[in-house]
Amino acid sequence: MSLDAAAALFHGFSDPSRVAILRHLALGEHRVVDLTAHLGLAQSTVSAHLRCLSDCGLVSGRAQGRATVYSLQHAEVLEDLWEVAERLLECTGDAPAFCPNSTVAVGESS
Repeated sequence: MSLDAAAALFHGFSDPSRVAILRHLALGEHRVVDLTAHLGLAQSTVSAHLRCLSDCGLVSGRAQGRATVYSLQHAEVLEDLWEVAERLLECTGDAPAFCPNSTVAVGESS
């Protein structure tokens, strides 16, 4: 496994809004406008995060009229990852939130 590739992949999970987008796309395909409405994020924010997630190979988009519809890539593997992440968080508690390099404060959510 390439450490650089692994770090780049995990960057896709490093923002709470990107995680929220991934979790929401697990429910099915969505357009940017749908994600904006569901998650309460600005259109530019959603678009930027989708670009990052697409670059990481986690989502894909397809044209539907004038809009792009986004969906998860590797949905089954992502579901496995969420389960493992939950188990790991049970072990570590709030420790990751206290990491000096974390950009998310304890108890903060988006």
